[in-house]
Amino acid sequence: MFAEINGARIFFDVEGKQFVPEGPVMKEKQVCFVVHGGPGCDHGDYCPVLSPLSDYMQLVYIDYRGNGRSERTKKEEYTLDQNVEDIEGLRKYLGLDKIYLLGQSYGGYVGQAYGIRYPENLSGLVLITTACDHSVHEKGIAELEKLGTEEQIQMGKDYLWHGTFPNNEEYDRYYKVFMDLYSYKVRTGEVSREEAEEEIRRGIPSYEAVNQWFGGEQLTFDFREELHTITCPTLVIGGRHDWVAPVSFTYEIADLIPKGKAVVMENSSHSVFTDEPEETLKEIISFILDHEKQKEKGV
Repeated sequence: MFAEINGARIFFDVEGKQFVPEGPVMKEKQVCFVVHGGPGCDHGDYCPVLSPLSDYMQLVYIDYRGNGRSERTKKEEYTLDQNVEDIEGLRKYLGLDKIYLLGQSYGGYVGQAYGIRYPENLSGLVLITTACDHSVHEKGIAELEKLGTEEQIQMGKDYLWHGTFPNNEEYDRYYKVFMDLYSYKVRTGEVSREEAEEEIRRGIPSYEAVNQWFGGEQLTFDFREELHTITCPTLVIGGRHDWVAPVSFTYEIADLIPKGKAVVMENSSHSVFTDEPEETLKEIISFILDHEKQKEKGV
């Protein structure tokens, strides 16, 4: 479904009910916005693995403008700031008060930026395999030089690091070439490449969106001095073998957010939902249930 938000048609999908019967009353569940990585991807990767979470929360999956099924507007609008304002616009459009926000990779950047700007609108925040400043760019280059094949290293230089993908076909090919770096279990052979590539085939690529980020804000963003303003409980999940956002960022973000908690998935790279889906989901559900219990106690 679509909503007209800040001059663009933003696609969102909903999983789970907001009100469920509990004895003689209808109990209201919390609403969680799910924002995807990339940019240049869509929300589809998260639907299978996060579906059990809808037993506890109503999930609202969002495609950023210029991504997935959302409207392609001017590429100059594909910015972190615009993503934050579109999320806030959708929250208002849906008539919601406080929400949870779950973001992975680039979605974690969006989550941090939203939490800094609108801390009063968050009940909780889940940040997965993400970073807090532009040093992630140089660290990613260094990790790729260390771990990558010649083809992967060259493709990073040709396309990724400068935001110069020429079309969606090459952007799709990038993920196939890099699959064993994104998934630790593809690297070790525990998950087949074909199984992992199903996610790529399901997705809707947008090379313009990824180019806009990697050729611009990726080189300058920095949340570190403002993360202390995020007041809600925050779960930060990292992958021990993550080359995109090394696990040191997981600890740093959790340290800088007053109610931050770091959890590291020991057998995961960047794609924790491919490598350790059940374990990752268990941590998220535990975090949410613990927080909701604390709220009921008035803590």
